[in-house]
Amino acid sequence: MMRTMLLFWVLSLCTGLAQGVVLEGVGHANIRENNLDQARAEARQAAMRDLALQYQARVSTRDTMENGQLVGSRTELSAMAQVRNATIVDEYRSGNLLRVIVRAEMSDAKGKAGSCKAGQASGLRKRVAVTAFPITRPEQGGGAALDDAGEQLPRELVARLQQQGQLQVLGATSLQLFSNLPDAPTSQKNPASNQLTNVVQLARELGAQFVVAGVIRDIGLADPGAWGSSILDRMQRGIGMADTSRRFEAEVMVFDGFSGSPVFRQRFETSARWQPDGSGTGGFASAGFEGSEWGQAVEGVIAEMTAAVNNALACQPFMARITRVDGNRVTLASGATAGLRPGDELDLYRSQRYFDSLDGTPELSDTGVTLTLDNVHPDFSNGRIPTEGGLINVQRDDLAIIW
Repeated sequence: MMRTMLLFWVLSLCTGLAQGVVLEGVGHANIRENNLDQARAEARQAAMRDLALQYQARVSTRDTMENGQLVGSRTELSAMAQVRNATIVDEYRSGNLLRVIVRAEMSDAKGKAGSCKAGQASGLRKRVAVTAFPITRPEQGGGAALDDAGEQLPRELVARLQQQGQLQVLGATSLQLFSNLPDAPTSQKNPASNQLTNVVQLARELGAQFVVAGVIRDIGLADPGAWGSSILDRMQRGIGMADTSRRFEAEVMVFDGFSGSPVFRQRFETSARWQPDGSGTGGFASAGFEGSEWGQAVEGVIAEMTAAVNNALACQPFMARITRVDGNRVTLASGATAGLRPGDELDLYRSQRYFDSLDGTPELSDTGVTLTLDNVHPDFSNGRIPTEGGLINVQRDDLAIIW
């Protein structure tokens, strides 16, 4: 018996040290001009992105093209994860569609800078509002298929974040936060009458802890002249002598909903061959759009955005706004949908501003008092503190935090 227990302990310890897990990812690609090798490489990249999303890592791919042919491909994972022994374990072709399944061992990177060790807050679902991603130069779209990218991209981001299940995601994709797009997010406030255009006000209205916003900075063709209607232009496109690629560059920003301060900011970019006839009539992120090379490249960027937002917020504490203080009972604006349970303990913080900087970032002061929940509902919860709330001056709109 002791021998069995010792063996189990050693195996458990080894597993904990390795922190590795074997996962399978699925990827699809279209076979063009009967080029099976290129389709297999594209499908493998898609499967690697699927693996990365399952393991919550950021992934990027770099392709090398010569005369319109894929001659080299490199897939990179962020410093937060490592991949080993990636192999294609299944391949299936149906017409011009190729599907591959890639099996790989995923593990946390060791000794890498920039990673965080999330505490109890990592098991809670923080509430996030996602707003529009306006295009800084709308004339670059050049058609109905791309004109709605500013709303369709964040909708796709909302869907992917909801599918991951780590966050409570609220869609506000028709709302534009920034009035000066080229300099965003330098100015977070908009003088317009709609109070939701301010980060803090939006977060308060929706009960969100974070606000995700973005800007599509470049969606232009690499060579607009390559799409001329002359016979020579058509011949050059047909033999691959013209640069028919389109760029895509977007910036994602995540703001703290209580202070309006940015907590994450990153640019994502890609470029791929553009096919107007294959872009579909349903618009950005539609089924037809995803069938084009450029659409698939953009889908890969959205997958990177999803993983980046999840990773950035995993390192943030969980904060709940106090909605009521009655004696020694405190009520919070978060409940079971966020993962809170009876018996959970949260530290109470006073939120305060000074009269000479009312528009500045509020300061949080630790009261040294812990709230213990004893009553949890889907959207709110309450519990007791060991003293009267008035004695420590805890009020509505103060915060309860789990680190």
